[in-house]
Order: sequence, then structure tokens, then C-alpha cells
Amino acid sequence: MTRKLILILSILFVVSNFLMAQELIKLPAPQKIGGMPLMQALNERSSSRDFIDKDLTEQQLSNLLWAAFGINREDIKKRTAPTSRNNQDIEIYLTTKNGLFLYKAEEHALEKKSDKDFREVSGKQDFVKVAPLNLIYVSNLNKLGNSPLEVKRITAATHCGFIGQNVYLYCASEGLISVFRAWIDKDKIAEVLKLPEGFEVIYSQTVGYSK
Repeated sequence: MTRKLILILSILFVVSNFLMAQELIKLPAPQKIGGMPLMQALNERSSSRDFIDKDLTEQQLSNLLWAAFGINREDIKKRTAPTSRNNQDIEIYLTTKNGLFLYKAEEHALEKKSDKDFREVSGKQDFVKVAPLNLIYVSNLNKLGNSPLEVKRITAATHCGFIGQNVYLYCASEGLISVFRAWIDKDKIAEVLKLPEGFEVIYSQTVGYSK
């Protein structure tokens, strides 16, 4: 085999891996009507850590991500959770047994980042390896202006709180369980996600079915 042929095959291998990693998976349209009445969902909202290894359906995942931080005003691209000055700095990564994904709100789709199961990286608790879904909240701090870094982090954490509560309420309505988590190795997660400069892991949240 010639050196030129080896080089061509190497380039094709790299390109094919890149295209696979950037695969865009369209989600079903979110169901925006129905569900549990708001006051009842608030009453049912709770944290739980007793997960079983049972996958969410595609429709549940679609509804969950739209509720979390999807676009609810198409004409102006605004979201289901507020952000300061509409900066929309939060990105939601997902770890499942089928790989690592990034939620793309405008396309309402998942961008596949890896085929590897990174669930155990998403937190320090044992249940993260069992639960079907871990959401990782990342802030693009570059979008938050020229404020001091600590102010940016507080702002990002507040945004995550809004999103996390949306997830809690959807889970209460759908009969799922969830827990919002700060006990995470942010540096390790950032390394796995290959985050560029100015992006930081803020919190994580686990979703699934109860035992």
C-alpha cells in the first residue's frame, strides 16, 4: 500500500468520524398541550435518586427538552426559561447509554457528539450510571458581557435553576423522577465535552423512572 493511499484512507477515516460525531437527530414535535395541571404538578414536584435502567421514549425526550429550554415563541426565538437580557447562554448536553448529545433548540434536534456511554462521568453518585438520562448544563459565559467572572457564574447558575425547575415540573406531570445535582467533577466533564474557552459546566440533572 502506497504512502499516498494510506494518507487518503486516514483522511477519509477522520472525516467519517467527524461526520458521525456531528450527526443531527431530529426529535418528534413536542406536545404542547395536555399534561398535569400546574398546581398539581407543583404539589407533586420532588427530588428522587432511586432510578431504574429504563429508557424514556423519543416523545418523552422531545417534550422534556422543549419544556426545559425549548423555543416557545418561534417568531422571536425565545425560550421556555428566562435568561438575563435574553442571552440564552445555557447549552444542554445529554448522556445516555447510546452516547453523548447536545440539544439544538432551534432545530429541536440532538447533535450526536459520541457513541460512548459517558453517564458515569456526569456525576459522583452511583445512580448516574443507572439512570437513562443525565442532563449537563453548560454556560457560554462569553455571552454574559463584561461582568466579573463570579457574577457571570451566579447568573448562569440562576438560569440553570429556571431550566431545572421546568424539568422537575415536566417529570412530575409525566410520572418521571428527577434530581438536580451540584456534586459533579466539572473539570472532568468539561474535558469529555471538549468545551472551548469561556464555556463552563454549571450543574447536572438526572431524569428517569423510579424503582
